[in-house]
Amino acid sequence: MNDAITFEDFTKVDLRVGTIIDVSDFPEARNPAYQLTIDFGDLGIKKSSAQITTLYKKEDLQQKQIVAVVNFPKKQIAKFMSECLVLGAVNGKDVILLNPENKVKNGTPVA
Repeated sequence: MNDAITFEDFTKVDLRVGTIIDVSDFPEARNPAYQLTIDFGDLGIKKSSAQITTLYKKEDLQQKQIVAVVNFPKKQIAKFMSECLVLGAVNGKDVILLNPENKVKNGTPVA
């Protein structure tokens, strides 16, 4: 385990559920990735780069709900500005997206 954090540290991380509404190839990325456009309801639409190409086809990601950190600063990745961090379980080169078991409202907080 890495360094322990306090509960107050954890509460600063804003985890939300969103729905992927668009997926594009990202050929400029250093590692194979997609550009995702995600609807977070009242929080608006955010974009993210995700290295999830080994397990997911673009068409399978359309309308899929995911969990993301929405309060990180924007990050430049090649010519793309990532606005949130999509979460997944990492197994080697495979990333399995975290998502709610049942459909929930976009923007729902995760605790």
